[in-house]
This record gives sequence, structure tokens and C-alpha cells, in this order.
Amino acid sequence: MSVRSGANLLLYLWVVLGLTASQNAFAQKKQSREAQKEALEDARPKSDLSAVASGPGAPVDPKTYKIGPEDILGIRVWREPELSGPVLVRPDGKISLPLVGEIQAGGETPESLAKLITESLSKVMTKPEVFVSVQQVNSKRYYVTGEVNKPGVYSLVTPVTVLEAISLAGGLREFADQKKIVIVRGNQRLRFNYKEVVAGKNLKQNITVEPGDNIIVP
Repeated sequence: MSVRSGANLLLYLWVVLGLTASQNAFAQKKQSREAQKEALEDARPKSDLSAVASGPGAPVDPKTYKIGPEDILGIRVWREPELSGPVLVRPDGKISLPLVGEIQAGGETPESLAKLITESLSKVMTKPEVFVSVQQVNSKRYYVTGEVNKPGVYSLVTPVTVLEAISLAGGLREFADQKKIVIVRGNQRLRFNYKEVVAGKNLKQNITVEPGDNIIVP
């Protein structure tokens, strides 16, 4: 091999190695950009506005659940941590937020409230993204006491019948009087015969539970 041919070969190899290194560097930069993009997307609040309420029950539906006094909301504004955090709904149904002031939350759904907050922030910010969740349901509760396996306070997130409420409370204990269960609703005392309902009889007594109801199992 001549000196000139050897030099040409070395030059060729140098060019090939240089191109390979450049391609590898480009690929690494691309992967790094994609990884940063994925990390940013993962850190971004997702638009699932529902949160599981405290106590047994179904997750809050952001399209239908009506916010009430003493509910605890989670307000998140994308890239604005100082505007984000838990907020308690006052007895008058209002909440107070930085840059927004007072806003009526009671009677709104998480989804509609997010839109109201977005409209208010749009006056002082560029394209704010707002997410609202219900972290704890305090405005709609019922009670199950007596001879059930898990007596206590339950959040009324979705419609629940008396039979379903007893089931959520872990069912009846061994010596519960199944025929003399009482639902205390204000000044009313409504009778509930568990045996009849389970047998498919007199189903009208399996009423829908209302906020404040106390189901007493003797």
C-alpha cells in the first residue's frame, strides 16, 4: 500500500468515525429532550378532577357532584404553586383565593368551579389552567350506628339506599335485630325491616339516604 493510499484510508476512517460520533451525540440529545418532555408532562397536573372522598363510597364525579359548605377542595393552578392548595368551603358556600378574592363554590360542580376560577384568573394571567378536586366531603354525611361491623360517619357522594348503607357499614352483626332498624330523619323515625327487603318484600321501605340521616341498628 502506498503512502498516499494509507493517508486516504486514514482520512476516510476519520470522517466515518466523526460522522458516527455526531450521529450518536444527536441521538443522545434527542433522547434527552424527549425525557425532559416526558418528565414535564408527568409533573403537570392531570385533568382528572375527581378525588376519593373520605370514608367509604364512590369517587366524586366532577361533572355532577354539588359542592357544599365545609367540603375541602384541592385547587391547582398549573405552574402557580402559590395559587394552589387545599381550600375549605365556608358556611356561606364561598371560598377565598389569591388574585381572585371571594368566589361562590357552593352549588357548583368541581368542573364548573374550575371554569369560574379560570375566567377570574384570565383577567390577570395568560391562559391559566385550573384543576379542582374534592379532597374531603363534609357537607353531605349520614350516620350508621348500633349493631353493624363498621359504625360511623359516611360521606354521601352518590345516591345510596338504606340497604346499601348497611352493606357499606360492613353488614349486620350476629345479634342485630334485623326487623327493627330505624332511620332518624329530623323529627321522623322511619322503620326498616332488613329481612323483608333482603327477601324482596315491601321494598318501598328501602329509601334513599339523605344528608343527616342516622341509621340505627338495635
